Amino acid sequence: MDRTTIRDAFDPECPIRNVLSRISDKWTLLVLYTLSLTEDTVRFGELRRRIPDISQKMLTVTLRTLEEDGFVSRKYYSEIPPRVEYSLTERAKSLFPHIQSLIIWAKENMPTIMSDRQRNIKN
Repeated sequence: MDRTTIRDAFDPECPIRNVLSRISDKWTLLVLYTLSLTEDTVRFGELRRRIPDISQKMLTVTLRTLEEDGFVSRKYYSEIPPRVEYSLTERAKSLFPHIQSLIIWAKENMPTIMSDRQRNIKN
């Protein structure tokens, strides 16, 4: 799919769908949220500690995708051992108020959602 062509949003090949699917996958929002908790850069190992259930491979893939899409800045230091630091870009910072709204909505609706899940399990 050509990701530079704008098409009808209902078209399965639409780049808008591509962008939305990339920022709403299982790990992306959590990685963005974790990076937003600090004003400074975060090293890879620290991100792994803060998100203990993500595998090293998935964190690497998620960070590469976020960097490719301009949400994360990656700085590599040629040292021994090598050091890599990540931070949010202005694009990610402009997205964060929307993520924050989603988090607030989830917190407000979590009790009734959990109740509905329990009720559906029993049925």
